[in-house]
Amino acid sequence: MKNYRLFLLLIILLVVAFMTDIAIGSVNLSIRDVWDTLTGGSDNLIYREIIINHRLPKALTAILAGASLSVAGVLMQTLFHNPLAGPDVLGVTSGASLGVALLTLGTSSLPLWLIAGWGQVTAAIIGAIGVLLLVIIVSIKIPQTVSLLIIGMMFGNFAGAIVSILQSMSNPDTLKLFITWTFGSLSSVGWEQMSVMAPVIACGILTALLLQKQLNILLLGKNYANGLGVSVPRLRLWIILATALLAGTSTAFTGPIAFIGITMPHVARGLFGSPNHRIILPASMLCGAITLLVCDLISQLPGMQGTLPINAVTALFGSPIIVWIILRNSYINK
Repeated sequence: MKNYRLFLLLIILLVVAFMTDIAIGSVNLSIRDVWDTLTGGSDNLIYREIIINHRLPKALTAILAGASLSVAGVLMQTLFHNPLAGPDVLGVTSGASLGVALLTLGTSSLPLWLIAGWGQVTAAIIGAIGVLLLVIIVSIKIPQTVSLLIIGMMFGNFAGAIVSILQSMSNPDTLKLFITWTFGSLSSVGWEQMSVMAPVIACGILTALLLQKQLNILLLGKNYANGLGVSVPRLRLWIILATALLAGTSTAFTGPIAFIGITMPHVARGLFGSPNHRIILPASMLCGAITLLVCDLISQLPGMQGTLPINAVTALFGSPIIVWIILRNSYINK
């Protein structure tokens, strides 16, 4: 009964955060105006343009990105039995950044209109897929999960080194374009991009939900899982694929968004007091979506001109939680 109440509370908070995120911006609207516009009860063309074509896609992007990164974080923490593992440990996020860097910084002769938008999204997807294929090949060859974690981090460091070299050799215009992408943005996704982003993330989340039983068994240890008939190498491959779909797609469309994937699984476990993936996966999705909506609301600086990078706002939320996780684990292990 307690779990049902918590889920109901999270759903209510999600709806409130969703409506508030749409209502507040450079032009503040009332919740009634938002509701009338969304339900077709308003004929105000200006409100329809602001809400339907700008704020609604942005709010939906926050929900999708927050949910996908949180689920990816749960998968990585379960796979590596590491509370500080996140969606970026496999290097997929770094691969997406490398793809964007190669397009933005390595092809300065291309016009900016071709680089921005779908150009960056395509480059990020190609980069993420490239690293994913490398990780899959390595996971087949190397059975040790810890070794896979180290290799994934090395992929990330290698990609980061190439990005740094490209940054040092680029011109100011393309460098500014790339740095703007690294800040993360929810407003760059329109309905056209949403038609690609939403189905891919839905596939990744569905894959994770179908693995709930095996993930619970994996918590008991690799040997125990093998004894119960779970093929750990095959399960690991599905986890890697789902994480790559979730983290790679989110990064491709919104840019890198830090800390959500690491912290939200711990928030969900703290709220529900259970490691059961049947509870933690949907709870993490709700927590991630709510948190990213709130972060987007803060980044808009209500009542002021200009916005803050979404990546910086999530770091303000995430950093204290990570410190708390480390201190809590140190206290428990004493």
